[in-house]
Amino acid sequence: MEEAELIKRYNIDIEKLKEEQIKLAKQISLNDKIDFSLSDRFGAFINIFLDNKILSCVIVCRRLLEKDGDKNMFEVLDMAYFYDKARFPYLSGFRAYRELPAMIEAFNKLNEKPDVVFIPAQGITHPRLGLASHFSLVAGIPAIGVANVINNCEIKEQDIFKSSKKIGKVLVSKIGSKPMYISPGNDISIKTSYELCKEFIKLPHKLPEPLVLAKKYSKEVMEELRR
Repeated sequence: MEEAELIKRYNIDIEKLKEEQIKLAKQISLNDKIDFSLSDRFGAFINIFLDNKILSCVIVCRRLLEKDGDKNMFEVLDMAYFYDKARFPYLSGFRAYRELPAMIEAFNKLNEKPDVVFIPAQGITHPRLGLASHFSLVAGIPAIGVANVINNCEIKEQDIFKSSKKIGKVLVSKIGSKPMYISPGNDISIKTSYELCKEFIKLPHKLPEPLVLAKKYSKEVMEELRR
């Protein structure tokens, strides 16, 4: 279905949503809220659509002490999911309105809260307000956007620019893999966002390890739901 038809069918005021995104984006902070080198709770989301329903899975993990030279051993401390009907259509640039409600529901089920959350979506690389930024502003938790694609941005070496302003970094975690576009969501700097993502790569995995664990958990939940 064409976007214009979806907008009409769901009675969506696109201009109002754009204004809301722009207004919220003004609240974004690119300063490190805490000293993330001391963090020991890391969260990650994976959202999946099954027919007309959304499954939002979140995990919280902690890094174990370096063992046998492996500094990226993690232990999952908590996990939760929310599964419900998707109540907003897919519209380019408005992903948060489709996915954020389920993410907040899942996040509120957690007993352990993370210091920072990895989200496979855009942060400040979004033209107005990325999902990682929107989640962070609503949940009050620093977030990092780990996106597969970006639009209307310029890349110089490893840096991502928009209107001559640096907004993120490109990370290629292993030879032959497609790049990840790392940007802050909120309450964390570009530098720290990139460093945490790079530090948490555990080959042969492409993604930072908290996202790998969230992906594994989402597969387990899907299997459970299909029984």
